[in-house]
Amino acid sequence: MFLTDVGEVFAEFRQQDSGCQALGLRVEQDRWFVKFSVEQHAVPSLRRAAALHREVEHPSVIPLRNVISLRNVSGSRSGLALVYPWVDGEVLYGAPGGGATQRLDAAGAHARFRALPVEEILASLDAVYDAHVAVAASGFVAADLYDGCLIYDFPARRTWLCDLDEYRRGPFVLDQDRLPGSTRFMAPEEFRHGATIDQRTTVFNLGRAAQVLLDEGDLQGRFRGGAVLAAVAAQATERDPAGRYPSVAEFVDAWRSAAGS
Repeated sequence: MFLTDVGEVFAEFRQQDSGCQALGLRVEQDRWFVKFSVEQHAVPSLRRAAALHREVEHPSVIPLRNVISLRNVSGSRSGLALVYPWVDGEVLYGAPGGGATQRLDAAGAHARFRALPVEEILASLDAVYDAHVAVAASGFVAADLYDGCLIYDFPARRTWLCDLDEYRRGPFVLDQDRLPGSTRFMAPEEFRHGATIDQRTTVFNLGRAAQVLLDEGDLQGRFRGGAVLAAVAAQATERDPAGRYPSVAEFVDAWRSAAGS
């Protein structure tokens, strides 16, 4: 492994379904998170991430520091590696395949996050929403946004966004049967070939984040944010895009107004 030539590997993330793997790398006093392709189909996603980070900077988005072209034994380019600063915290939804069992584990990050005081969850969501205002203002729409993109530093009460590899410029017309992502967060149009994916789709994803993370359990039986915020989230997640807030900024304005009421 090329990384062992430059530093000490202190963490490994092998169980992924994206065609990528990742490592924590310590180089002298600095710690880095390095995500790299192990399958060729993952390279376009990493290139999309690099394109997003060239345009979007936000305090809650972990910044991309370097892009490294990987070469095979013959010397030809065979993959890509993205280098980010390591941040403290826990991913709210970790390795794929855990499902409800992982989310309901009382010792896990997801359940512990949902058990936090409502005000702390609202502050975390506000950081996520503010970052997506910047994403939308830069001409990008979300894809594959779910709780696995959120790192929460419990002691510091700080939220980070990571793994934004599927974000892309929009609007765009979906040229495949579905976008990648968690069905718990995806809008109906993300499953429809030929559908337009735009800011209304991102609004749906953000509304679902509120419904999932402010729920008392895992079945969305009791929304902890109150009736006014529940109504904003419900409009954001209308099945028909025409019924949603037309832009991320308008959704966030409505959400903040409701949160302050």
